Amino acid sequence: MSRKIVVNIIVGAIGFLFTFFVNYGHNLLGTSLIRASFGFIIWFVLAFLLRWVLGFIAGQSAEPEDAETNLEGNEALGGNFDVITPDEDEELINLLKPKPAEESGSSEGFTPLQPPKLVSMKDPEELAKAVRHLKEE
Repeated sequence: MSRKIVVNIIVGAIGFLFTFFVNYGHNLLGTSLIRASFGFIIWFVLAFLLRWVLGFIAGQSAEPEDAETNLEGNEALGGNFDVITPDEDEELINLLKPKPAEESGSSEGFTPLQPPKLVSMKDPEELAKAVRHLKEE
């Protein structure tokens, strides 16, 4: 048999034994064997999936190394990125210097905002009539 299948069978057997011994003290022998068989199948499949995922990850991490060895002699597109930023020292120095306070002609001080009132006062008799009308319905 292939070494990969043997590893999966060993992991499944460990799952079988673990499940059997956990269930044997609480269940009948037949029930314990059925549950242990399900444990074998589940552990076997989980081992297969884990090996497949790890192989997929290992395969992906090996591919970039191969790509780099193929492009040793050739300059890859986007391999070298050279950027020069413009000098902005003068603007930064001007921003850091304290500016004298500009005096304006209208220095009256603080005046709070006085928005118009949104509530309108109506005649109390008219309001009472509206409440009586709403109360009836």
